[in-house]
Amino acid sequence: MKQNLEVTNLTIPGRKKPYVMAHRGNNVLCPENTMAAFIQSFQDGADILETDLQLSKDDQFICIHDGSIDRTTDGTGLVSDFTAKELKQFSAFYGRDDFKSERIPFLTELAAILPPNVALALELKSDRFLEDETCQRLIDLLTKTGIRDRTFVISFSKERVLCLHRLAPDISAGLITMSGFSPDPEMQIIGPFWPLVFLNPFYIRQVRKNKQIACPLDPSPDKRLWIYEKMKVDAVLTDNPQKTCKLIRKYDQ
Repeated sequence: MKQNLEVTNLTIPGRKKPYVMAHRGNNVLCPENTMAAFIQSFQDGADILETDLQLSKDDQFICIHDGSIDRTTDGTGLVSDFTAKELKQFSAFYGRDDFKSERIPFLTELAAILPPNVALALELKSDRFLEDETCQRLIDLLTKTGIRDRTFVISFSKERVLCLHRLAPDISAGLITMSGFSPDPEMQIIGPFWPLVFLNPFYIRQVRKNKQIACPLDPSPDKRLWIYEKMKVDAVLTDNPQKTCKLIRKYDQ
C-alpha cells in the first residue's frame, strides 16, 4: 500500500522509482485538465499529478493549459478576461460529448480531492508568476489547503519558478527545457525534452551528480520506458498513466 508522502527537495519518500507523472491527468481517457482526468489518474495509480496554472480575471488559480479557452472548451476568449465564476459556464469537454458536464477546475477544487499519497506538479503558465504577490498567494493557498509539503512547481520559464522558490525554498523548482546539453544547476527538478537525454549519454549522470530529479519531457514514454528504467530517471511523464503504470509493474516482475 502506498504511503503518505512529502515532496522534500530531491526525493518522494516511500515510493519506488520511476514515479509516474500524469500529464494533465489521464488525458487519453478523459479531456485534459478536468476533474474527470485527475480522478482517473488517481485510480490508475499515478504517483504525481501534473497540471497547469493560469489566473482568472479575479485572480483565482485555474487549472488550464492555454491562455485562452478556445481549444479545450465550448467558449472563446482569454482565461484572464473571465472571472472564475464566469469560466464555470463553459464545458471543458474538449469536443468529447460524453464529458459535456466537465468544467474548468480551480486549484482549490483539485486540492480538495488530491489523495494524500499523490504529489502535485504545478506548471506555471502565466507571467503573473513573475510577481511576488501572485507567488505568495499561491504559496498561501497551498499552505491553507494542506498540500504544500507535496507540491512542486515547474515551467519553461526559469524566472517564474525561481520567483516562487525564493519566497518558499521548501517548494522545489523545476525547469522544462527543449534545448541544452546539461542540466541547470539552480533547479531541483529537470525536465529535458526526451531526445536530449539520448543525444547526451552523460545528461542523466550529470543530474545525479547535481543531486537533482530527472523527469524527461515525453508524454508518450511507453516505447522508451525500459530505457528510462535503465537510466534510472526519477519520474516519467505520461498522457496515459493507466497504461504506463501497467507497463512499469510488468517490467518490475
